[in-house]
Amino acid sequence: QVPLVESGGGSVQTGGSLRLSCAASEYTYRFDCMGWFRQAPGKEREGVASLYSDGRTSYTDSVKGRFTISQDEAKNVMYLQLSSLKPEDTAMYYCAARRNVCSYTPASDHVWGRGTQVTVSS
Repeated sequence: QVPLVESGGGSVQTGGSLRLSCAASEYTYRFDCMGWFRQAPGKEREGVASLYSDGRTSYTDSVKGRFTISQDEAKNVMYLQLSSLKPEDTAMYYCAARRNVCSYTPASDHVWGRGTQVTVSS
């Protein structure tokens, strides 16, 4: 079973919205931290939002107030609602899972999905 599968990316104009989904395997969904990262062309992968196993959430400053991370535990699905999108949000968005700790820096023990592309035009 594929551990993480993203969907929901697309192309929108500035100010638009998208909802990304991450379907997790039963095993991966029990990890201590689930989250979303993104990587724009020529840039390093960066953390965007984290969802702790106790339900707490956190966001990087650039997306606070615009992005919302959530989950449907019954379905083992995590979401990222993207609103008020800007061209600088254009990137490949990745779902990630990690044991023990959340971080906004990619680590060797992160489990990754294959990504879904988000493109925001001005």
